[in-house]
Amino acid sequence: MRCFAPAVQAGARVLILGSMPGEASLRAGEYYAHPRNAFWMLIDDLLGIERHWPYAQRLAALNAAGVALWDVIAGCRREGSLDAAIVGESVAVNDFAAFFTVHPGIRQIFFNGAAAEHAFRRHLVVRPDWPAAQRLPSTSPAHAALSYAAKRAAWAVLPAALARLSPSP
Repeated sequence: MRCFAPAVQAGARVLILGSMPGEASLRAGEYYAHPRNAFWMLIDDLLGIERHWPYAQRLAALNAAGVALWDVIAGCRREGSLDAAIVGESVAVNDFAAFFTVHPGIRQIFFNGAAAEHAFRRHLVVRPDWPAAQRLPSTSPAHAALSYAAKRAAWAVLPAALARLSPSP
């Protein structure tokens, strides 16, 4: 299976990285398409991008706010949707050196969960000129250890980062 192309526009300041899209997302051709994934609910609550808008409109609004979406893993073998089912030796990662060269305005990476962070740190040699990175709790319905309120509190760093990284007027 293959990941999606990055959802990014010029002027992006923040990159949110997942590990690899799940089955519902792959079927729909949309980032975070599983109906119980909290991603779009969090984006609605924190950035005011309505979760009920059509996907293309949500994605365009998120990109316009300075947020890019992508995945660490470009391709892998996996049965089902769980990150734990990814066959380790099958993992191929995306070309982040080229991505950051094309998008130099990205100053912050947020990992959507531990699996994305682990894949990034395990399979890539992180360069010192790459953006700072921070793990946030997974928005996946499989990560039920945290309540929505706890996830929302942790993800509140997103609008703060966008404000901090805004271009000077």
